[in-house]
Amino acid sequence: MTLSGDGLPAWLDPVVRAAETVRPTQLSRFLPPRDGSGRQSAVLILFGEGEHGPELLLMERASSLRSHAGQPSFPGGALDPEDGDPQGEGPLRAALREAEEETGLDPSGVQLFGVLPKLYIPVSGFVVTPVLGWWREPSPVGVVDPNETARVFTVPVADLTHPDNRATAIHPSGFHGPAFLVESALVWGFTAGVIDRLLHFAGWERPWDRDKQVPLDWRA
Repeated sequence: MTLSGDGLPAWLDPVVRAAETVRPTQLSRFLPPRDGSGRQSAVLILFGEGEHGPELLLMERASSLRSHAGQPSFPGGALDPEDGDPQGEGPLRAALREAEEETGLDPSGVQLFGVLPKLYIPVSGFVVTPVLGWWREPSPVGVVDPNETARVFTVPVADLTHPDNRATAIHPSGFHGPAFLVESALVWGFTAGVIDRLLHFAGWERPWDRDKQVPLDWRA
């Protein structure tokens, strides 16, 4: 399994360049532990072309899950032994496998073209490799297992960049970070942080009101 930038639409060029040049500290202050601990995982950041232009595939996790319940997220999860080397092609296989299991997409229609630096989610102990994909041949998607996923949806990039849909999420724990109010969902936490940085380094970000706050409760 290899990465390929052949035949990508021109509008993805800034994302390709960002993936090649961005440093871990430019994406997050939470980086993998130096001792190698943490559970290796991967997410699929899948770009497609929809009715309203470029879009991203997201899912909403089931409210019954122990970790990140009810949160919108990228498809993804922990690496399995059969995925292979976590430092090699393992995250690529895991991202596609998990996306198929969670959304029903056909992996054969996805072209993987880049990876971002590994990041860390302290609350769950996951070391996450964000894998970038182009939905070259879109396939039907939807909830596969309602015990894991509440819904599957796409969000136009234009909605993510619109200033009216942006805010700063404030958690009672003291956490604060970017948030997006799109498709009747509040995207925050790790997923919103990665989207925020991708928009920034791809040059797609538009000025927005960083003083606009969305409070979260302890259950979030």
